[in-house]
Amino acid sequence: MILMWVSFALLTLLAVTFVALPFLSKERVQSLTYNANSELIAIYHQRLGELANDLANQRIDQVNHDESVIELKRRLLNELSPEKSLMSRGNNRIFALTGSAFLIAFTAVFYTATGSQQQLQNWHSAMDNLAAYGERAVMQQGEPLTQNELQAFALGLRTKLAQSGDDQVAWMLLGRVAMSLNEYDMAQQSFDKVLRMDPDNMPVLISYSQVLLLEGSDVNMTRAAGMLSKVLKDDPTNLDAISLLALIAYERHDWLQAKAAFEVLLKSMDEQDTRYDMIAQRITEIEQNITAENTQLAPALQPQAEQGSGEDNNAAKMSAIKVTVNLAPQLAEKLPIQGTLFVFAKAANGPPMPLAVVKLTDYSFPIEVQLSDSNAMVAGLTLSSVDKIILTARISKDASVMPSTGELEGRSDVLERSQTKAYDLLINELIP
Repeated sequence: MILMWVSFALLTLLAVTFVALPFLSKERVQSLTYNANSELIAIYHQRLGELANDLANQRIDQVNHDESVIELKRRLLNELSPEKSLMSRGNNRIFALTGSAFLIAFTAVFYTATGSQQQLQNWHSAMDNLAAYGERAVMQQGEPLTQNELQAFALGLRTKLAQSGDDQVAWMLLGRVAMSLNEYDMAQQSFDKVLRMDPDNMPVLISYSQVLLLEGSDVNMTRAAGMLSKVLKDDPTNLDAISLLALIAYERHDWLQAKAAFEVLLKSMDEQDTRYDMIAQRITEIEQNITAENTQLAPALQPQAEQGSGEDNNAAKMSAIKVTVNLAPQLAEKLPIQGTLFVFAKAANGPPMPLAVVKLTDYSFPIEVQLSDSNAMVAGLTLSSVDKIILTARISKDASVMPSTGELEGRSDVLERSQTKAYDLLINELIP
């Protein structure tokens, strides 16, 4: 700031010099001209005195005297040109001071009307309050930031990054502030900076996924799902990631995945939570959509249910596990009427979302199904992406993959996925 004002002062001084210099130079020339004319006039009067003295002493006669006087006058007139003899009508110093004052006043008025002094003041205010804005935004201390304060906070963060270089925390904060300001391009650029420095930064992956969801489009949703899958691999109970996956599945009308994710969220909440009823209603809506789709697509889904996972590509076949499911005789009487059979694989140490799932509404025991990457519920979260798995078969009463009292279930031990190509799974447990 000081450097700016010093620059302003130097430029103003230079401008004043250009304005005042012509007047001062003219005054100096006129002063020199006046002095030269005075000397010529003095010489003229001296010569007149000498001629008068010669006439008095009769060294010259009257005719020669008169002719000499005329010659002196003619010579003086020739030496005193009009432009050299004119005197300035006024004080050139006053003109110089007046011009300089006008220049300074005009510059001040022009800068006030068109300059960026208000923006400069806002910038300095943002830098002075950067720490306070950070406490209010991150630590939730004091009143929430207003829209203008968010813009000032973003300006301060950009300045800090420009001055001090890359800083993960500053880039992350800038991304989140940009999200609040609906500046999604800025948010993505900021989060990209963080991920280049720390590709496994889970808070940034989640925030980045939110930006992609807000922008929409299938490409962004797919990219967001991949980021969230990465988060869940490291933190299987991350509710923020699960909730975002639920929204992605809901937007894609992937009702089974959406229902499973919402049920995980609902199970983690207390019934007094204000969001509990909303999520429960969402699950009910999804169940209705599942029922409607099953009714409309029953002829097409029946062959697929009998075959398990259907036609798989080469990659899916490499990861496929043939699961033979049977029911323990003592549980035959507990078999729910119109129950739904879910056969799925989950990571032994990983996210709660199934890696592969097959849902059957028409079945009889024993039944054989195939689980593979083609049965994945989340992009990037597949059967072949983990080393250790647990196979589960559950007969649900409410067409929900989440367990509830009175349902039947069978689970395997922890299995090495790469060494398991077939497995016999027995449903031998009644869920209390």
